[in-house]
Amino acid sequence: MARDYLNLVQALGAENKPTELSIKLTALGLHLDKDACMARVSMILRAAASHGISACIDMEDISCTQKTLDAFLRLEADGYPVGIALQAYLTRTSGDIVPLRARKSRMRICKGIYAEANEHLVDGASRDRTAINAHFVRHVSTAIQAGSFVGIATHDAQLIDTLINWLQRERIERSRFEFQMLLGVCEPLRDTLLAQGFNVRVYVPYGHDWYGYSTRRIKENPRIAGYILAAMIRSARTR
Repeated sequence: MARDYLNLVQALGAENKPTELSIKLTALGLHLDKDACMARVSMILRAAASHGISACIDMEDISCTQKTLDAFLRLEADGYPVGIALQAYLTRTSGDIVPLRARKSRMRICKGIYAEANEHLVDGASRDRTAINAHFVRHVSTAIQAGSFVGIATHDAQLIDTLINWLQRERIERSRFEFQMLLGVCEPLRDTLLAQGFNVRVYVPYGHDWYGYSTRRIKENPRIAGYILAAMIRSARTR
């Protein structure tokens, strides 16, 4: 897998476009050998930096959360141009984000899609995805106010409207954040944001097993299939 990342970096470097890698530490052996995993990700980040490519460490299920945070803090301290994803539906994120804000770390805030036990989730998150929104807004707003660059990763139009209202009210410069969306999901919403002058980054699954990756995400949390299907239907209706 490390070789796949390096090949991707080489290809992206040849394109000379503002790209960013999303790196899953479990794909590099996080649960098997932490030191070997760190050596692999460091090698990838060095190669990416040589091509002017930034990176974001993906957050996975709850069994990975602390290990991922520890790895990120070590990589950031070593000077790599790297950010980290945080999941707004986890109760622990309210604490995890505090030292990251203090360091002005680059963050991607998403709702979270893994099927976790209720004890790990904010109130109502297991029944209603909109219950996560207030937490999402708080994490985005406090991170930006602290000086962090924030990737706002959501397809929730109502949530995006709420955030845009806050961003405009606080006169936040658009260079301090970007919206992030999945390839092929809510394309009309993406195009509207672009037309309004916002920066939008599109997440593109890559690799030989891209289909397997997509189906595994659905298996990890079957409810996401409904969200994606609804988004695709909305996109089709507005074309």
